[in-house]
Amino acid sequence: MSATFTVGLLLLLSAVGFWMGRTRAVTVAGGRIATLHSVPNYYGSFVALWAGLPALVLVLCWMALRGPVIDWLVLDGLTPEQVEIWARVMLPPNDLSALLANIAEETDALTETHRQLLLININNLAAGQAQYVNAAVVGAIQPAADHLNSLRNLANWTLFAAVAALSAGGLAFTWSRINPSLRARNNVERIVTWLLILCSTIAVFTTVGIVLSLLFESIRFFTKVPVTEFLFGLHWSPQTAIRADQVGSSGAFGAIPLFTGTLLIATIAMIVAAPVGLMSAIYLSEYAPKKVRGLVKPVLEILAGVPTVVYGFFAILTVAPFIRDMGAAVGLSISSQSALAAGIVMGVMIVPFVSSLADDVINAVPQSLRDGSLGLGATRSETIKQVVLPAALPGIVGAMLLAVSRAIGETMIVVMAAGLQANLTLNPLESVTTVTVQIKSILVGDQEFDSAKTLSVFALGLVLFLVTLVLNVVALRIVQKYREKYD
Repeated sequence: MSATFTVGLLLLLSAVGFWMGRTRAVTVAGGRIATLHSVPNYYGSFVALWAGLPALVLVLCWMALRGPVIDWLVLDGLTPEQVEIWARVMLPPNDLSALLANIAEETDALTETHRQLLLININNLAAGQAQYVNAAVVGAIQPAADHLNSLRNLANWTLFAAVAALSAGGLAFTWSRINPSLRARNNVERIVTWLLILCSTIAVFTTVGIVLSLLFESIRFFTKVPVTEFLFGLHWSPQTAIRADQVGSSGAFGAIPLFTGTLLIATIAMIVAAPVGLMSAIYLSEYAPKKVRGLVKPVLEILAGVPTVVYGFFAILTVAPFIRDMGAAVGLSISSQSALAAGIVMGVMIVPFVSSLADDVINAVPQSLRDGSLGLGATRSETIKQVVLPAALPGIVGAMLLAVSRAIGETMIVVMAAGLQANLTLNPLESVTTVTVQIKSILVGDQEFDSAKTLSVFALGLVLFLVTLVLNVVALRIVQKYREKYD
């Protein structure tokens, strides 16, 4: 019995509850709907919510606790002999000797790392993937795999029975309470209000969690690397030695080249996207015939859904060679991977965002403002410049902010068209890299999480978050200033 089937049953009972509640309301009213406190649909929603929500909370709690509890029961059911057989095959000599000593002393022999490795082997065997498990330990952990499957089946059936009972009980209880004086609408709206509060609280705590995770890991990084070196250093080379006896670089974590490259590419992208996107939005909303608008606007919105890797291929196969050849024709030396190529293609990618959002904002400007301006003798272009655009400025600023955020956060185009080399330069003809590209590059593959190299990505993310926050605050002040003028 899978959890999907259980959720399906829950949805079915909720739908049945809606129908039964609505039908019951009509029946107790004797067909006179006016005698009911609320319309019949509210009675149906009242029954459906009580049939679904308590059981849904049970499902979520069960799914959160089932895995850790089952893992604990499986490991607790292993005998010392089974653990020893597994350890002799899977663990290095140093870990093995310590584990055997702990078993002999009847203490907790398995460390957290050992537990995770053993659980991976047991889960693979339980899933029928014995090819991923060392053949020498299959016999020792096969009983644990069988125990795991039996516990999962028991948990799924228990959850199914509990959900069915709770949902049916909630359905029957609320159905029996339906009468013309029941304030169904008030109850439903109160539940929905609390659900909205819960969702907004989850969103807030998620944001707080993200910020705190960045902050705590960044503090760990700054205990290894000084803040001044990170913020004002001019050289970025995060390679460090993994072991004390290994020959390797001590690393250089000056982030100025990364932030410079990010701003350079984002600036080039906005130089392309802002005027093109805004002018196309003005044309589509103010000048274009309906047929042209009906054709061009959907095409622009389709371009917004093109995967960024496609733009990356276009940049590295078409735009970058074209720029390099044009530079060679006039005697300029242009890198095969340049900030200019990445910025231009990124700007093309962002144009649909700016155009679509700005077009919607311009269309939202009341027609009465246009009519008043035209009635006073202004031309169409004067009306657009002096009335429409100032009135739509808050929305246009929002569109530009979204475009800037997309440009700062883009990774694939920069990887393919601008490269990975952290150069401190403002020359758009040279290869640069960005913060997001370095985050992606550092976290690829197996990394030691306690190293300065890995922790540096959290510091980069924190600074990027703060920069974005400052931009949003400044933009909000601009929006408020001009909105007061046109309220």
